[in-house]
Amino acid sequence: MASPHSSDTAPEQRPELFDRLSHEAVHTPSSGIIGIRTYAAGRKDVVPLWVGEGCMPTPSFICEAASQALKDGETFYTHQRGIPELREAIASYHERLYGRPFSTERFFVTGSGMQAIQIAVRIVAGPGDEIVLPSPAWPNLGAAVQVASARPVEVPLTFSPEGWHLDLDKLFAACNERTKALFINSPSNPTGWVASADQIRAILDFARERDLWIIADEIYTRFYYGEDRATAPSFYEICEDDDKILFVNSMSKNWAMTGWRVGWLSAPPALGEIIGNLIQYSTSGVAPFMQRAAVAALNDGELFVTEQIERARIGRTKLLDAFQGHNSVKYAPPMGSFYFFFGLEGVTDALPMTRKLVDEAGVGLAPGFAFGQSGSAFMRLCFATDPDQMDSAIQRLTYWLSRR
Repeated sequence: MASPHSSDTAPEQRPELFDRLSHEAVHTPSSGIIGIRTYAAGRKDVVPLWVGEGCMPTPSFICEAASQALKDGETFYTHQRGIPELREAIASYHERLYGRPFSTERFFVTGSGMQAIQIAVRIVAGPGDEIVLPSPAWPNLGAAVQVASARPVEVPLTFSPEGWHLDLDKLFAACNERTKALFINSPSNPTGWVASADQIRAILDFARERDLWIIADEIYTRFYYGEDRATAPSFYEICEDDDKILFVNSMSKNWAMTGWRVGWLSAPPALGEIIGNLIQYSTSGVAPFMQRAAVAALNDGELFVTEQIERARIGRTKLLDAFQGHNSVKYAPPMGSFYFFFGLEGVTDALPMTRKLVDEAGVGLAPGFAFGQSGSAFMRLCFATDPDQMDSAIQRLTYWLSRR
């Protein structure tokens, strides 16, 4: 999993301080996204499109809910599974989205979507186990598996200008007796790939047949650009309450709350005590005033979510219009999420290119190797940003390309 661009070095080259550390800690791969941000540190002329967040601050009505909770003295230990009001708000949100009832007992508040992923992995896998996931993929997915002493098995998506494609036969063939789960991130970060309804059904059927868990990262489900439906196809639309599916989600993207670190895990209610224990022994719960903010976001933030989706849609359209006909640029129109994953013809390692873009064009992009070896020739651009900032980035990129 560690990339050739990682800062990882051979153990014998490390100081003695490292000798008694765990293998998982020492060999956790460095983030290529953080790497390019560090490279550009101090450069105020760079348009920063390397991380997965928009430019909008958290809306005031959400912040005010947290402020009021602080004024009310909500600064004590709280429910490890989440305050009842937030679990009810999450259940109601899903009911509005999918048109069917959801029990509050299947939702567990976590300290970010990342913690939800870590808990999901810990539930299903341990030393020697494997989790299969399509790649390129957000690096934190595989890293969470490695930290749990399990092994991520990447199944490369196939690129074509028409779109990224997941070969289900290859996905299923990658499973063996050590496989505990399939990790499905759809819509995908970074490629924008979206599993079709038929693929969702086939993956669930296979998991049921093989008695495998599914970890479903559907954080970007609202950011869908197909003409056929409002949201991306979801396992929620076809699963039973006791299916072996762990859904991870977050307040970060829809409600511009990346810095708040509030997420949730959705699971069969029978796992309640196990999940509660894992929360207890990691963070002991999420701060109650932050949970009050999440309640306000879920209950009153639909207009803001709609604005976020429209902002991303505009950014996507601008990019596709700008790069149409540029023969030197290879890309597939993203069907979901808010990332443009593209490369340049003849370039197999885009890391030097991202540094050149910082130095010569003043645009900050994430290098594709950060998302797995199958992404090395590409770069990721986050288009959920201010239209003026997107215009500036496009102008700089197209000018740089014209001189290349």
